[in-house]
Amino acid sequence: MSKQLFNRMLYGGDYNPNQWPKDIWSEDMRIFKKASINSATINVFSWAKIQPSEDEYYFDELDQIIEMLSEEKYDIVLATSTASLPAWMVKKYPEVARTDYEGRHHKFGQRHNACPNSLVYQKYARRMAEKLAERYGDHPHVTCWHINNEYGGECFCENCEKAFRIWVQNRYKTIENLNKAWNLEFWGHTIYEWDEIVLPNALSEGIGRDKTAFAGISIDYRRFNSDSMLENYKMEKNAIRSFDPNTPITTNLMGTYKILDYFKWAKELDIVSWDNYPSYNTPLSLTAMTHDLMRGLKDGQPFMLMEQTPSQQNWQPYNSLKRPGKMRAQSYQTIAHGADTIQYFQLRRSVGACEKFHGAVIEHVGHEETRVFREVAQLGKELETLSEVIGTRFNSKVGIIFDWDNYWALEYTSGPNKDLKYVDQIHQYYEFFYDRNIPVDMISVDSDFSDYDLVVAPVLYMLKDGLANRLTDFVKNGGHFVTTFMSGIVNESDNVYLGGYPGPLREMAGVWVEEIDALAPEQSNQVAFTNGSKHSCNLLCDIIHLEGAEAVAYYEEDFYANSPSVTKNDFGKGKFWYVGTQLEKSGISEILQQVVEGAKINALVAKSDGLEITKRENQEHAYYFVINQHDDEKAMPEEFVGKTDILTGEVASASTTLKKFDVYILKGN
Repeated sequence: MSKQLFNRMLYGGDYNPNQWPKDIWSEDMRIFKKASINSATINVFSWAKIQPSEDEYYFDELDQIIEMLSEEKYDIVLATSTASLPAWMVKKYPEVARTDYEGRHHKFGQRHNACPNSLVYQKYARRMAEKLAERYGDHPHVTCWHINNEYGGECFCENCEKAFRIWVQNRYKTIENLNKAWNLEFWGHTIYEWDEIVLPNALSEGIGRDKTAFAGISIDYRRFNSDSMLENYKMEKNAIRSFDPNTPITTNLMGTYKILDYFKWAKELDIVSWDNYPSYNTPLSLTAMTHDLMRGLKDGQPFMLMEQTPSQQNWQPYNSLKRPGKMRAQSYQTIAHGADTIQYFQLRRSVGACEKFHGAVIEHVGHEETRVFREVAQLGKELETLSEVIGTRFNSKVGIIFDWDNYWALEYTSGPNKDLKYVDQIHQYYEFFYDRNIPVDMISVDSDFSDYDLVVAPVLYMLKDGLANRLTDFVKNGGHFVTTFMSGIVNESDNVYLGGYPGPLREMAGVWVEEIDALAPEQSNQVAFTNGSKHSCNLLCDIIHLEGAEAVAYYEEDFYANSPSVTKNDFGKGKFWYVGTQLEKSGISEILQQVVEGAKINALVAKSDGLEITKRENQEHAYYFVINQHDDEKAMPEEFVGKTDILTGEVASASTTLKKFDVYILKGN
């Protein structure tokens, strides 16, 4: 069951009245009211203003801001302001600033600029959270705490090096275990004492920013860095909890952001929140997949959209405007995949610095007579009617595994192909289900697989302890499992499982992969399916020997022509599918269509003609979101004829059509 944290659909966003004279504040309130805005995220970057010196705190202005918002009956998302250091702190304590991958110690500037292992930073960040919670923790309009902001980046300073040595010692216990885990016999890199460990940056094991001579230490440093920042978050959370035991606490995540293990982070968040900033050419399916990932981080619980832009970004190479209707459709896509809030960055466009051209509800012209504001106001009015959707959940029979350890390890590995990217591989398989409106949960390697009829795990390169046994139980008991090339290769330390690929999955797969051929961008092969269809493949080609599995498709070219490229194996009551190459989209569809038919998995509608359709539900009702994000008009699927749109009260008929960016939310049983 979902835990409903809010009484209404929060609608608002980042608000920085401290950047403006007070005569602007009342004008903001007037304009925001016309847009049905009911929440504001405040105090995100106010540390320097609140604490102008080491022992001085100034809360008068924040008091006034909170009082103003409370009079307007806003839900306040109160940030702790610890995402950017004040200048006095860096001046007096230079150690609080980060040292980058190249070994350069930074001066004051930028943001995300604090060393997570600086005791000085921790002292003052904890104190700030405590003072805020002591002052506002029982305030009736503080609906959610927002710690820091978009945690990210890395630090490679001496503080971190010392902390990393302790982290490693706690993980491996003995020097012998460490040398074995990191395979330090290679190149004679044996460690004799813990203090001989150095950070894996450009001055040591790094080979360019994303490659390393020793993946074991580099993956562990990713784990350590993620854990270090998580400890900062938990430190502030505990400080708040000492004064406020009940108000939900979160921090805003960033989708498939590589640096932090969000499944681990989500355990410490009362509600997941994230910032959605697709590019002009981001596939709709990739945005949908990322929403599903954010929902999946906390076992399917609804999430907060903490930030999106109402019009355009400022920091991408090409910051296109959202075309009329796009922002509304994008917002409903977010809700359709599990959001219980819609929030913007930013509510008023800043006057200077690098985000002055980032879109806002109130633009530089300073009034509400703009296209963007009219769209924001329309959406705000509609969201006032959607309280019944809050807390509803998904019911998916397909789970796709996403794992940050695999993300790090696969992209650190030296070979076989530099173009092998983890998120791209996951998305290729997700896209099949998105196109057919088959609900999907993005799940972790620790999820309960028995909740699903089908689990898909592309490039499951790192197979952690116990995972093979859990997958074996899943398939034996009737589950259908799909994996691909570069799966079952290494353990948690990136050391290869000996005995042939795909390692611990070999018996269940019923295949042995003898070699892996890497194809350059201009190269390809052809795959012929046993049903007569043919599809192109590229990137990697496993050379497969059958060991009980059945070949579903064969290569047509090169010295491994006529050898299997795709296989399936009956194992217990279930089936194990192995895809040995990167197939073009039609080839992936060919396989997955066979898989879903065998697993008896159905789409939400028989025919959607490109409409995006999802379903959120509770014990009483189902809510079908039907969205057209294409240029051409689409017919309403016949399954929804007679259902009522809760946005308009219109009953869908056989003649109902959806124009570009039209949205229906249809209520059913």
